[in-house]
Amino acid sequence: MPPRKTSRPPPYAARNTRSIPIPPAIRSFLRKDRLRFILVGVVAFFSIIWLFRKIFGEGEGSAIETGIIASGAPVAIVTVIDPKANTAWIEKIKRNREEYAKRHGYATFFRNTTDYHLKNSPSSWAKVPAIRHAMSLHPTTTYFWYLDSTALIMNPSLSLQSHILTPQRLEKLMIVNEPVVPPDSVIKTFGNLKGERVDVIVTQDKDGLSQSSFVVRQGAWAKFFLDAWFDPIYRSYNFQKAEAHALEHIVQWHGTILAKLALIPQNMLNSYVQGPANPKNGQYKEGDLVANFHGCDKGKRSCVDEMQPFFDILRRKENGQD
Repeated sequence: MPPRKTSRPPPYAARNTRSIPIPPAIRSFLRKDRLRFILVGVVAFFSIIWLFRKIFGEGEGSAIETGIIASGAPVAIVTVIDPKANTAWIEKIKRNREEYAKRHGYATFFRNTTDYHLKNSPSSWAKVPAIRHAMSLHPTTTYFWYLDSTALIMNPSLSLQSHILTPQRLEKLMIVNEPVVPPDSVIKTFGNLKGERVDVIVTQDKDGLSQSSFVVRQGAWAKFFLDAWFDPIYRSYNFQKAEAHALEHIVQWHGTILAKLALIPQNMLNSYVQGPANPKNGQYKEGDLVANFHGCDKGKRSCVDEMQPFFDILRRKENGQD
């Protein structure tokens, strides 16, 4: 009969606590080996971080993001410029935005069309990654106003906030139940959208949605919107009007975008001096915030010549002559 297990097992044998002496040479080798292991681990860690940033942090079309500016400015004005354009004219365009921004405590963000990897897409696409870039460098700024280089701010006394951006003001301006693409698009702007839920503000000219002057609100949705707009599929699709037609496409086919979009009268943000202005409210008149010389950078037209009389008006106003 096998012995039964007792409920009182014998105590464990005492462990031999005597340490085995390690020769000094081996001890020195182990210390060096441990330091070598730690060093390799640190290098591997930072290598992995660098690799992830290369893969996920710098998407196609983005620039290297350095110099984050926590200015707290409520609005940043974003303009993309052709570096081959007339140098004196470029400086006037920048000054126009900078003077307005200084007056209202806004920020400015200028980039060249060549700053982004567009592959074979038209340079007009550069506005989309430029806004995304501005958001990353101005994380505390709420609104980003993209304004084409073909446009001038003509009424600097109007702040964008009081003129358009407050929810109450925006709700009064919104055009509801309007075809997204005139005159007969079956997709129409929402009729019950609240001002505080709006994340992108656009205008409509005679031909459709205009993307030469629009506002985007900082946030995860805005990044989704810009990434969807800049999708390589759309850039390679060869739309007749490039990013303009791509914008109309995503607005009409993606309800999540239309549900955050407010359409306002053209003369509130994007009046045309020349071009296909909205017949209801798109032609520039004195007192409008923006004068847009739509298409002056195309063909035989000259933005320098067409804008000069308006630069003169602004200078006279600045000197108190008007």
